[in-house]
Amino acid sequence: MLNTELIRKQFPSLQRLHESQTLTYFDGPGGTQVPLSVIDAISNYYKRSNANTHGTFITTHETDQYIRDMRYAVAALLGAENPDTISIGQNMTTLNFALARAIARQLQPGDEVIITQLDHEGNRGPWLMLREFGITVREVNLLPNGTLDYEDFSAKANENTRLIAVGMASNALGTVNDITFARQLAHHWGAWLVLDAVAYAPHFSINVQELGCDFLLCSAYKFYGPHVGLLYTRPGLLDRLNTDRLRTAGQVAPDKIETGTLNHAAIAGVTAAIEFIGSLGNGSTPKEKLKEAYQQISAHEHHLAKHLYQGLSKIKGVKIIGEDFTSPHRAPTVSFTLEGKTPHQVCAHLATKNICAWDGHFYAIRAIEVLGLLEKGGITRIGMALYNTMEEVDRLITEVKTLTP
Repeated sequence: MLNTELIRKQFPSLQRLHESQTLTYFDGPGGTQVPLSVIDAISNYYKRSNANTHGTFITTHETDQYIRDMRYAVAALLGAENPDTISIGQNMTTLNFALARAIARQLQPGDEVIITQLDHEGNRGPWLMLREFGITVREVNLLPNGTLDYEDFSAKANENTRLIAVGMASNALGTVNDITFARQLAHHWGAWLVLDAVAYAPHFSINVQELGCDFLLCSAYKFYGPHVGLLYTRPGLLDRLNTDRLRTAGQVAPDKIETGTLNHAAIAGVTAAIEFIGSLGNGSTPKEKLKEAYQQISAHEHHLAKHLYQGLSKIKGVKIIGEDFTSPHRAPTVSFTLEGKTPHQVCAHLATKNICAWDGHFYAIRAIEVLGLLEKGGITRIGMALYNTMEEVDRLITEVKTLTP
């Protein structure tokens, strides 16, 4: 089991006092807190190695090495074939727009793309943009229980389907989607499979080779790192795409889709974040350590989220939006509405108690719209991270109770 007490000591923000009280962070789905090792890695880069790439002197060599190290670390995190499958960007959305523009140049009017109503707009907007090129974009329906309609999913795919874009987990509701189903559907119709792992990567181990995806995107700031977007591309596929790039930029994978000068200090922080996660597990290789660490992280977070789900379910006027925690393979995000209070009012009250939580649609605006909650202010979202404790969960439940009549 995770030693939460020891882990918490590694996060400076958890020691912060506001009005003589510590802050409780349940805002992880919007971005986790950062351990000192990540902060030090970013700071040390600026102290020692700040330079641009591909020069002849020591600091530029060190910058090149930071980038190589990060690609190796992310490849281990995602179970990728090699570091040349890992591309770096400002954030997931920016990378996905770049990917969509490149793929648009491969498609013809009448080709079709499938997205879902559950997804974050970062994995919807770039593909909806393809309608400008005459591409048909079909949308998989969301059921009232917060899961995808897989019969509708199957019915929307056909011989014209060229790409399926789906999230691995919902950032708003915690739903973990059936990626095996999506992969089989994509393979059956010869379509590319694009996975959004932003809300999945903080909680579960990933192996892109086992997933059988063509592309996978995630964001380091959701798993204890800085704001950097990451793209995995199946070997050889990126070189087939006509990406936006300057003639002076790299013309082959992985930097073929990378534009401008990268955030080198943040890149150093990404490596440190992955090393932090790996330090929580046992094994002889980085991949083994990461896999074992995620087993512990998943168990810890699921235990807390299940307790929260059960506690909130007993409060009069609370309606939880999403599945229960019968299955361990559910992201530790609990979203709810409270009768007589808007989500903003709930979060504003929690803020007075130094409890950090989000309200709204969280860029999963289509899902909240379909569920009939958009005009009501969306939902209150509570997310578990590896540094959260049962005492914090109980305090949250108590504070929600005080808001009921």
